[in-house]
Amino acid sequence: MYKIFLFALFLLSATAFQKTVKAQYEHVTGGKINITQDARIDSLIVLHKKLRAADSRFEGYRIQLFMEAGNDAVQRAEDFIQKFEEEYPEWPAYLSFGQPYYRVRVGNFRTRLEAEGALNTLKRQFQQAFITSDMIEPPELIAFPTFKETTP
Repeated sequence: MYKIFLFALFLLSATAFQKTVKAQYEHVTGGKINITQDARIDSLIVLHKKLRAADSRFEGYRIQLFMEAGNDAVQRAEDFIQKFEEEYPEWPAYLSFGQPYYRVRVGNFRTRLEAEGALNTLKRQFQQAFITSDMIEPPELIAFPTFKETTP
């Protein structure tokens, strides 16, 4: 009697396991998933896209080269920017004011590693230069050449 009970229990569990495996197989091979969401989520996504289009800046790094206060600090900062852009046209320079200082920061670096590479170049001429986090403009991405495959 005990053996019959164990055999029946084995058959029931095997049948249940087979149905589970079959359901999982059907899910993987062509099941449907229905997602129900609040309609306000779509309006929030549209709003987010509009806000991102209005201000495309994001958190990144710049190198600060100049910081000065005083009556003629603005003029000295603008002169500094002009000389810098003539010598290093690959990095844009930005003038900002944080009371009481005028600052000149350069570059749009996505990562600190990119900023470190530029800092190594600039440290030769600007010993006081340092990296700072800032809201940056999206830098232009390097376009890699495309190669056409040739068949022999």
